Amino acid sequence: MREDVEALDIRDVTANWVNAIVLQAQIDERIKALADLAHTPLFFGRLDYLHAPGADLAEGAEGEQFYIGRRHVHDADGDPMVIDWRAPVSQPFYRASKKDPQDIALRRRFGYTGGELTAYEDEHLSDPAEAAAVSKLLQQEIERPRVGPMRDIVATIQPEQDEIVRSGLSGSVCVQGGPGTGKTAVGLHRVAYLLYAHRDRLARTGTLVIGPNRSFLHYIEQVLPALGELEVKQATVDDLVAREGLEVRATDPAETAVVKGDARMAEVLRRAVRSHVGRPTEPLMVVRGSRRWRVPAYELEEMVEELQNRDIRYGAAREALPQRIAHAVLVRMEQAGEAPDDRVQDAVARNAAVKAAVKEVWPLVEPAKLVLRLLSDPDFLAEHAHDVLTADEQKLLLWPKPFRSVKSAKWSAADLVLIDEASDLVERTHSLGHVVLDEAQDLSPMQYRAVGRRCTTGSATVLGDLAQGTTPWATRSWDEALAHLGKPQAVLEELTAGFRVPREVIAYASRLLPSISPGLAPVSSVRETPGSLRISEVAEAADLDAAVLEACRESLAHEGSIGLIAADARIPALAEALLAAGLPYLSPGEETTAESRLTLVPASLAKGLEYDYVVLDEPAAIVDGEPDERTGLRRLYVCLTRAVSGLTALHAAPLPPALA
Repeated sequence: MREDVEALDIRDVTANWVNAIVLQAQIDERIKALADLAHTPLFFGRLDYLHAPGADLAEGAEGEQFYIGRRHVHDADGDPMVIDWRAPVSQPFYRASKKDPQDIALRRRFGYTGGELTAYEDEHLSDPAEAAAVSKLLQQEIERPRVGPMRDIVATIQPEQDEIVRSGLSGSVCVQGGPGTGKTAVGLHRVAYLLYAHRDRLARTGTLVIGPNRSFLHYIEQVLPALGELEVKQATVDDLVAREGLEVRATDPAETAVVKGDARMAEVLRRAVRSHVGRPTEPLMVVRGSRRWRVPAYELEEMVEELQNRDIRYGAAREALPQRIAHAVLVRMEQAGEAPDDRVQDAVARNAAVKAAVKEVWPLVEPAKLVLRLLSDPDFLAEHAHDVLTADEQKLLLWPKPFRSVKSAKWSAADLVLIDEASDLVERTHSLGHVVLDEAQDLSPMQYRAVGRRCTTGSATVLGDLAQGTTPWATRSWDEALAHLGKPQAVLEELTAGFRVPREVIAYASRLLPSISPGLAPVSSVRETPGSLRISEVAEAADLDAAVLEACRESLAHEGSIGLIAADARIPALAEALLAAGLPYLSPGEETTAESRLTLVPASLAKGLEYDYVVLDEPAAIVDGEPDERTGLRRLYVCLTRAVSGLTALHAAPLPPALA
């Protein structure tokens, strides 16, 4: 298929050089999408239908056989050899069961090792004599060692996951899923499915995956390309709100960041933007040739009030005002017997007197300067935060020492979110067709609003776990979060079956749930791995580093990736100890290889990552590294649930009471 595309000759089919460049770019993208992936088989399953799909069963139509794979593959004559996993005919591979065979006589799963076919497994779904059984190949694929970036799960999608993946483009979906339930994979595969089912529409409007940090995005970046989808953009929330020339050089105290992230700030900013609109007090005189046309002040005031009452964007109203004034002048011209046309109206709108009046009444607002003034000027803030923020909250917002200019200001990440909100009040933010928001529980209401602006005319897939909220402003409920996002009608789905974390490990971590997220159902893992959990107390704190190094060596004796997770403050000491011991390590996001399998992970960056074996250093230090106990215990919950095969936790200080 790739060679066919490479052999295309476009010299006789393009009208000009521009068409040729565009067509060649599309061909290059197609060739890139058809690249072979090492150790990735083209098919992983087979379906034998009792009857041809779509045929009239009463006519006794013969069955058909389909191979299911990551990509559609056809032969030299164009006949399909492998059916894309997203096609409707492939759906029974994920949904059919002994109770509901969906006209499937046989489902076959293929097992591969390094890209080589090594096994297959059959289920005769329509045979009542054959009992239902757990698929060993499915289990082996789930438990395969994690080396390198995150991989797709097209061979192992479960029925409840498939329902979410194939949900329609028009509706938004929120997925609450505990550790190891596959919510991130479900979100990415839903994007792949939507691009398959609505390719033309999403090609025009665009898709975006938003992750918590760069390390996480690097970890997941190969999933969609492996499925042939190359056009999906990836970003963090900080990337979305970044402004050219504005650099994040400050970190807000937790209590300040909570106020800046509060949804009430949107009202403060709205008032501040609208406060720039003035009241016309003088009539406007427009000179055209030898004639003078007068627009009285009361009429100008009516125009301003009408635009304000429409509640359109500040910038759009500012652009509309000169046209309103010009129209009033044209009415007077027509009453005087003239016959002006649209060109005259445009000329009047550009008249110097009209432009001066608009500048006076509806001045230009620069979002960064507006936020700078709010954070610097107590009186300006108090005027627009009256009855919205308390006096104490206003004090938290104000800089101790005001900055002179936008360039010299030391902006925080939360400040740029405020600037983004102000920018949208002035000029509408471009909306995409679909946005995936992962680790959504950590966003503030203002950050939700920033994401929501990117999908006002599109839909969203929101992924998260309330128990893993590790910011002081972490969301308390999905209803609240979805309201801030602008998607209150989104369908809430819950994944409770765990496929990654061993049962013993997730049960231990779930001891924290009553303290961190009361009422949330614990994950029920399908994987029972005896010996996967080891909690060891070190008698002396001075011996902790040596015990951690020994645990890393023991873990490296196993196959797969190793993650050494520790409180951020402990990372420098552990890095030094690892190097002194001759144990090279990677940073989060760097790709593990067969030769380099140990990653040193600060607790703050562990979310969303997974390792075959995890060595957890000093749980109490992880809890103490956060501004409050609940956030600290949530951070610990995240760290405890990163292991796929085994967890070793070492501590010198007493364990948190919830775990002891």
